[in-house]
Amino acid sequence: MSRDQAVVALDGMGGDNAPGIVVDGAALARERFPGTRFLLFGDPARLKPLVDRRKDLIPVTEIVVAEDQVTPDDKPSLALRRRRQSSMWLAIEAAAQGRADLVVSAGNTGALLAMSMFQMRTLAGAHRPALASFMPTARGESVMLDLGANLECDAENLAEFAVMGSAFAQATLGIDRPTVGLLNVGSEEAKGHESIREAAAWLKRDGSPVVFHGFLEGDDIGAGTVDVVVTDGFTGNVALKTIEGTAKVYTNFVRDAFRTSTFAKIGYLFASGAWSKLRQRVDPRRYNGAVFLGLNGLSVKSHGGADALGFAYAIGVGIDMVRHSFQDRLTDGLNRLRAAAPGADEPAGETP
Repeated sequence: MSRDQAVVALDGMGGDNAPGIVVDGAALARERFPGTRFLLFGDPARLKPLVDRRKDLIPVTEIVVAEDQVTPDDKPSLALRRRRQSSMWLAIEAAAQGRADLVVSAGNTGALLAMSMFQMRTLAGAHRPALASFMPTARGESVMLDLGANLECDAENLAEFAVMGSAFAQATLGIDRPTVGLLNVGSEEAKGHESIREAAAWLKRDGSPVVFHGFLEGDDIGAGTVDVVVTDGFTGNVALKTIEGTAKVYTNFVRDAFRTSTFAKIGYLFASGAWSKLRQRVDPRRYNGAVFLGLNGLSVKSHGGADALGFAYAIGVGIDMVRHSFQDRLTDGLNRLRAAAPGADEPAGETP
């Protein structure tokens, strides 16, 4: 199959606004990727009327019956045991078995990760999957991982995440040689715990598959100092939620400031064009689509509250990864990482 004719498995019942945003998002995504076909899993009684209203989707969409659905409150272990006829499980299964090139869901994050790991397994050379996504920076866009899949990581995990993030930036942002940094409490080589220092030493070695910048501090994230920010899932999730919360606070501050007086409201009208550009620049829908990297397949997580445009962007992330051979890039990078591993260049035999 041509990489320009991707087949996307969709969890039709996952997300706060499903199934409407799933169908409408698929239609929007196909405008950008005309060769895309869809396997849409869920309740046909709810899905078929929505597809029938989008005439462009009818010939390229197959609705597949799913008798169950994962709920937002399902624990991953419960979903893994009891939701094997759900739209999420069956959509992942299609991608894992090769009937689709990727799966996209706006459903329960923990369940999606557990089911994806169980069905797809990890890619050879990857010990753990990492959750990666984009964020706007002063220089454009950057990739950050892990965003919550692994609360504790050792040096090997962090080094693998660096390779995953680099391959992800190549496939989705079109950067030939992305720069990679490890998030730390300081930029000096002696800073941080042992695992992060060991990971840095590994990534600096000759033959490393990534362009390693060194350590980063928190303010380097928004500054866009590097193309890929690597950290453990605990730190990454806290950093992400802090950034999102701060953005909301400042948005409210600006809105309130322009309501303080008549002159302020008039000023807002004069600046409306600039504010429109700003809103577009930081629109979270443009950065929707987190991916579990390191699996033997592509599993994309859309924000649960996404609208159709946001869901379309999530689909686009996965299609870009297929079109630009992400899995091949990652496999090559992980092999090169192993070749550059500490001790890999030492001769075989007994240790003195």
